[in-house]
Amino acid sequence: MAYVARRSHDLPPFFLLSDSRFIARVAANLAFEIEIENTTAEHACDVFSRALPVVDIGCDVAGVPGHPDPGDAKSTLNSIERAVECVAKGEARAVVTNPIAKSVLYKAGFKHPGHTEFLAELAHRHYGGDDRAVMMLWSQELAVVPITIHIPLSDAPKLLTRELIVATGEIVARDLEKRFRIANPRLAFAGLNPHAGEDGALGAEEIEIIAPAIAELRARGIDAAGPFPADTMFHAAARAKYDVALCPTHDQALIPIKTLAFERGVNVTLGLPFVRTSPDHGTAFDIAGTGVADPTSLIEAIKLAGRIS
Repeated sequence: MAYVARRSHDLPPFFLLSDSRFIARVAANLAFEIEIENTTAEHACDVFSRALPVVDIGCDVAGVPGHPDPGDAKSTLNSIERAVECVAKGEARAVVTNPIAKSVLYKAGFKHPGHTEFLAELAHRHYGGDDRAVMMLWSQELAVVPITIHIPLSDAPKLLTRELIVATGEIVARDLEKRFRIANPRLAFAGLNPHAGEDGALGAEEIEIIAPAIAELRARGIDAAGPFPADTMFHAAARAKYDVALCPTHDQALIPIKTLAFERGVNVTLGLPFVRTSPDHGTAFDIAGTGVADPTSLIEAIKLAGRIS
C-alpha cells in the first residue's frame, strides 16, 4: 500500500517518527489497511517499498485522536528533536512536521511561540551558529512571509524594525535562490497601515522603517519593492509581478494564501541549515480520528521537501 500511495502521489521516500503501536491503533480504528514496519532511519528507504516505515522515538503515545493530552507532549517534542537529529546525521534529507497543539505543549512547559522558533533552537544545538528562522507559506499561486509572527497584533509595530525587515529579506532572497532555484527573486513588501500609510497620513512606519529597509536591501543587490497597500497586493495581476510577498503582520500574509490555496499551501522554514516543511493548517481536533480530514497539504509538504532538499 505504501508503494501504491507513493506512486499515485509521486512522493519521495519518507519515514514516520512515532510509536508504531499508536499508529497501528489509529489505523485499526479507522479501518485503514496499511502495513506498518518498525525500522531504523538508515533502512527506512528499503522498507518504504513494502510498508510504512516507523522509527521509534523512545516513548509511548497514549493519546486518543481529537482529545489532546499534555501527557503526550514528550512524544511530540521527542519526534521533532529526533527529526532534526536525523537530518544533522545525514539519515534524512529534510524534516516534514505535522501540526502541533501549542496550547497543550505549553501546559507541559513548552517555552517557544511555535514550531519555527523551536526548530531554530534545535538547529543551533546541532549545527552551531545563530540561524534566524523565517516562516514562508508557499503554493503555486502565492508565496508569503510574515515578518512578525506569533505575537499579539498590538506588539507588531513595536517589533517591526529596519534591522528585522532587512534580515528577513536577505534570508528569503538567499533561500529562494538556493532552495527554489529562483534567480534574482523578486520581493514585494506590504505596508503596515491602511493604504501603506498614505504618505504619512495614516501612520509613519512606511516612511520611517519599511521604505528605508527596502532601500537597504536594494543596495545589497536584492530585488525588493514597496511598500505597497496590502489590500491591492494579492489579485492575479499583482501576484505576477513578484515571487514572494513579505508582510509586517501574521494575518496580512496568511489570510490571502489560505484563501487562495488552503488545501495546497505548505509552511516552509527558511534560514535553517536544513529543509523543513509542514502543512499550512492546524490540528483540526474536531475531525481528528474520523477519517474525513483532507491530506492534500501534508502530501504537498512531503513533495516540496523532496524537491527543495
